[in-house]
Amino acid sequence: MTDRLNTIFGWLLFAGVVALLLRFVVGFAIPENERPEELGYVIEGVATDGAEEGPSLAALLAQGDAAAGEATFAKCMACHTIAQGGADGIGPNLWGVMGKPVGQHAAGFAYSTALSDHGGDWDFDNMSAWLASPRAFANGTKMSFAGLGDAQDRANVILYLLANGGGPALPPVEEAAAAEGGDPEAADPEAGLVGDTETTPGDGADAAAGVDQTPAVGTVG
Repeated sequence: MTDRLNTIFGWLLFAGVVALLLRFVVGFAIPENERPEELGYVIEGVATDGAEEGPSLAALLAQGDAAAGEATFAKCMACHTIAQGGADGIGPNLWGVMGKPVGQHAAGFAYSTALSDHGGDWDFDNMSAWLASPRAFANGTKMSFAGLGDAQDRANVILYLLANGGGPALPPVEEAAAAEGGDPEAADPEAGLVGDTETTPGDGADAAAGVDQTPAVGTVG
């Protein structure tokens, strides 16, 4: 009985050795390909930057509504105040933020380095990009908000920010249409366009949405 068990164990050991040798030989003859850093491939001529289709930001601002922006801004109230002279919360007070340097608006607030070193001003394009995805705009920002996916919601919030502290004049829709190859004459003159009117900081939101520019006193974070 003992001899029989020894024979069985001997064959099992021999089979294991043979399997290891076969694996070594196959691996040497057919080396494994390394996993590529990026899976898939890019098709030439296909846009991959995720650019949005639809009206320009200038058009969205012209047809926007600061009152609707105030409703959307309610999502921000957990971290931000917007009343003139309001205290900072988890995020800085946002009164008069439009047109100010990025990451430097609220004196004394501890901005993340990603934002304070970003450069530029809170113009319409930068603010729209920030509202769409704070992390994409300034990678490393402390702001955890995922962003507003709807472009019109972002435009409305920008109008609400303009109505609370002013900022640059709204971009003319006619120029945006011409830059995109459109017909400037085709724009509806009653759609709230401001390209042919002289505006002062803070009046753009009122021209576009008819919103009273009285400070939002009593807003809390």
